[in-house]
Amino acid sequence: MRLYASKIPAIVDSVFRALVDTGNLETSNREEFGNDVESVLREYLRTNRDITERSKDILEQRGLPYSDLYRIRRKQADMLDFGIGDDAITWIATQLIELFMRSHWVDEIYVDDATLRRNIKDLLKRHMQHDEDLDREVRKHLKHLQQGTDTFEIEYQKQLDMVKRKHGLD
Repeated sequence: MRLYASKIPAIVDSVFRALVDTGNLETSNREEFGNDVESVLREYLRTNRDITERSKDILEQRGLPYSDLYRIRRKQADMLDFGIGDDAITWIATQLIELFMRSHWVDEIYVDDATLRRNIKDLLKRHMQHDEDLDREVRKHLKHLQQGTDTFEIEYQKQLDMVKRKHGLD
């Protein structure tokens, strides 16, 4: 699962619809509440980008192959108690719940933490599902290439960039 910056406004709107408009949560200032939710999502993107850059630097310093990037990223994320991959949804949901508990703009929460967490995770999954969908669409165009080859990897990245542009995810 991956969070795209272009999806942040849609996620904020979904939080309003799923939590505020349904009466699960009461807010005194919708705009500031939305800004708080957006700040959590943007902080996730920033931290994720920092971890990736730091991991690339480690690969270069140690002379490791690029194929070790995921393993290094996972170690870096674990050291920071940060969620990447499938753990991203849980990390973001936890951050949002903590935000709701201490925000000046949240007047009252009318549901228990488990219900709140489930609602948040469901809406995040809907908006972050794009990775699997994008991968299927890209692979559909690359059936003529053998997976695992350099040509496949290069063409995969080109196709992925084109599909992201097509769907407004770049």
